[in-house]
Amino acid sequence: MSDELIPAEYRTKKAELVASLFLTFVVIPAITVGGISAYGFMVWFLQLLNGPPGS
Repeated sequence: MSDELIPAEYRTKKAELVASLFLTFVVIPAITVGGISAYGFMVWFLQLLNGPPGS
């Protein structure tokens, strides 16, 4: 199907839907996992330098 046969409004809505699904299921989970991993690495590294808590 040619792009000329699809209304511009439909293409815009479809692009917006694809973008929001991509953000919801790919970008936000990736940022969340990255942030949690960075925090875990920071805790591990500080414990490596300073020893475990309470010592």
